[in-house]
Amino acid sequence: MTEAGPLSRVVRIDALPREGETVTIEASPAERQALAALNGLPAIASLTATLRVEPAGSGGARVTGAVHGELTQTCVVSLEPFEATVDEDIDVRFAPVDEEAAGAAREITLSLADEDDPDPVIDGRIDLGALVAEFFALGLDPYPRKPGVEFVAPPDEAPPASPFAALAARRGKP
Repeated sequence: MTEAGPLSRVVRIDALPREGETVTIEASPAERQALAALNGLPAIASLTATLRVEPAGSGGARVTGAVHGELTQTCVVSLEPFEATVDEDIDVRFAPVDEEAAGAAREITLSLADEDDPDPVIDGRIDLGALVAEFFALGLDPYPRKPGVEFVAPPDEAPPASPFAALAARRGKP
């Protein structure tokens, strides 16, 4: 498995009950601080997820649920901090990695109607914490604006002179 990120909750696929299980994740203060730094946020007050993990296929799983986060973002207009929330639904399939197919070069055809390929099950485990951190980051507004703040364009000024105006002036032409 790869190195764990700031939020990690590893689940073994072979240890899942046949009927699946519900997993609740609540990020600790240290995990929230690390995620805030990773995502360029002033603070994350809370980050929770309730996930349903069910076995699917041979050695695979399906994870459904929701992520909820209370955080502080910085307004791109006023640069003032403000409170925001993230609510994201999760529906992700996991499947074991086919080592032969992964090593062989193959042509891939994509369509907008296609489902995403399943995420890999690595060494029989999936990291629900990494999944929660990923969906939290996807739910962040990339250009957060504090409610009520509007961008005010500077007043219109005379259009800039042509870049060739200075050359024309040197030659004595208007």
